[in-house]
Amino acid sequence: MDIQIELNGAIEVTEVIELYRANGWSSADKPEQLIAGLRNSHTLVTARVDGTLVGIGNAISDGHLVVYYPHMLVHPDYQGQGIGRKMMMAMQSVYSDFHQQMLTADEEAIAFYQALGFERAGNTEPLWIYAGTEH
Repeated sequence: MDIQIELNGAIEVTEVIELYRANGWSSADKPEQLIAGLRNSHTLVTARVDGTLVGIGNAISDGHLVVYYPHMLVHPDYQGQGIGRKMMMAMQSVYSDFHQQMLTADEEAIAFYQALGFERAGNTEPLWIYAGTEH
């Protein structure tokens, strides 16, 4: 399988919504906001197989010190094949020297991120005001 990883590449609304729906993410129900948010991210990473979007992630950052990774998802049919790892490696090509890299993970994603070097942030607790439904 030939996986193409790209930073800040073009995305189409329909392919993004299809990927988010396949993963059960409620942000697919707000396509205008989702696409605007992704396109206006500090960095966007995409993964494609034969031109088909199979993974996407983004980073929000001050560009110098702190980065937050709000979205990182791979189509369920392609999970467990190293695509997410390649996407995070691409992000690390931009942010590896930053003072703080943050993300929120739950369930099976926790072990994935721990394998990439992320760890629990001290005694912090995640807090949010959230309009989604999948957690």
